[in-house]
Amino acid sequence: MTATPAADSFDVAVVGGGPAGATAATHLARQGRSVLLLDRPGEIKPCGGAIPPQLIREFEIPQELLCARVHAARMVSPADRHVDMPIEGGYVGMVDRDVFDDWLRRRAAEAGAELREGTFRALSEDDGGGVRLTYLEGRGGSGAERHEVRARLVVGADGANSAVGRQAVPGSKEIPHVAAYHEIIEPPASAEGACFDPQRADVYYRGSLSPDFYGWVFPHGEQVSVGVGSAVKGFSLRQATAELRAAAGLEGTRTLRREGAPLPLYPLKRWDNGRNVVLTGDAAGTVAPASGEGIYYAMAGGQRTAEAVDTALHSGDAKALAQARKAFMREHGQVFRVLGVMQRFWYTNDDRRERFVRICADPDVQSLTWDAYMNKRLVRAKPLTHARIFFKNIAHLTGLAPA
Repeated sequence: MTATPAADSFDVAVVGGGPAGATAATHLARQGRSVLLLDRPGEIKPCGGAIPPQLIREFEIPQELLCARVHAARMVSPADRHVDMPIEGGYVGMVDRDVFDDWLRRRAAEAGAELREGTFRALSEDDGGGVRLTYLEGRGGSGAERHEVRARLVVGADGANSAVGRQAVPGSKEIPHVAAYHEIIEPPASAEGACFDPQRADVYYRGSLSPDFYGWVFPHGEQVSVGVGSAVKGFSLRQATAELRAAAGLEGTRTLRREGAPLPLYPLKRWDNGRNVVLTGDAAGTVAPASGEGIYYAMAGGQRTAEAVDTALHSGDAKALAQARKAFMREHGQVFRVLGVMQRFWYTNDDRRERFVRICADPDVQSLTWDAYMNKRLVRAKPLTHARIFFKNIAHLTGLAPA
């Protein structure tokens, strides 16, 4: 393998073409920056695929990308208690990640980013203060052609366990993860024997399915995503998924594909190296605790990262890269802290999971939950409702309320 004699030059090289990387590349290209968007082909992240209305509005997502619309969620307790949470006057969109991510990358290319398929290999400092980025064509491997580009700045959007982060950003190796696994299956031919509704997302809180997270059954139009997640080493995700399919009456449906990947649990304390590299999306840890929601936060993080990169390019001051994390945490940090506390407490054992599902039956909880999820903000305008929820939570926490 031989290097390209003269390296191409860009203002920014974005490594990873998922929602975070594609969003960052689109914004920077629209600002007139020369952008390389490098994506490893054939990667489909295991993902429930839920996107809230705020994402559709904020990032101008066309309705034809939605493969299903969810009008309710069902919480299933360890004792098989079912609590339905209808969405009044709205819906949550569902997307297939292969189709959705491809559309986002094509939008970045239409904005002016240069899209290349390749596998990232290494970063090195350039004499002019920028970065030399080496990648192999396609999925790499023996015989793959080696290329090198120069960039003033690099955005690492290459997922959890980011190779860019491991090479360039201190602390990125220590981020904790949940291992996620799902199976894409055909929907049941009939509802008989199956606990499945093509307009409802089902979430299973049961220790045998996940000792520290949850299992899900999410409709995707002509497909269904069935999966689980756990950070417990040695826990069999495939066995748990088989148990989940049996519990949902889906064990007889045909499996189309299987996918697995790590999901970060908390945002990194630092996203940049202070010079020329900044992380975003899963690489920066922007997956919400408790819920595992990642698409909206990946795109929001990609937007804030692009704004910080554009500022750094304009000013020549690498300190501006730190604004990516600061802006994101200012907008979403409180939500992440609240969800982190929820996961650490309610997902500990089946008794607590049972109480958690019972809380979900409360109309006040449902109203505020959907308002916060659909519009991506903590609701502060209903103090009496918050007070009622506070005392109800105290009752459940202390065991005064029946399970």
